[in-house]
Amino acid sequence: MKIGSILTVDDDENDLFVCSYTIRRFDPQIIILKAMNGLEALTVLRQTTPDAIILDINMPVMNGFEFLEHYLQDFGTHMPVVAMLTSSHHASDRERAMRYGFVKSYFEKPLTSENLRQLATLLDTAKNRA
Repeated sequence: MKIGSILTVDDDENDLFVCSYTIRRFDPQIIILKAMNGLEALTVLRQTTPDAIILDINMPVMNGFEFLEHYLQDFGTHMPVVAMLTSSHHASDRERAMRYGFVKSYFEKPLTSENLRQLATLLDTAKNRA
């Protein structure tokens, strides 16, 4: 499946830049939406539904795990594929994130083209199950 749009959620502007750069190199047609924390991401999601969300864990205002809880409650009917993208190497963070059925992958920073290929495959799989 071709990825049409991705919401990147990270409080670090450098990480957002790296994500955008990597996504544009992977496919310049992908629409990139950005949010600096989970609360901003929820606001974006009330206006549009991207194909995928790339989510950091450690952010101010609303962290990635708090976002996942609100996301589950607010958007339970139609949910894009979520991939965690974090610098956390803790197995407990990975296990906690993967408990959510819509979290399909857990990548360590920085985002790579291989991560995006995996994300496209996950989207394809999700589409075929629907």
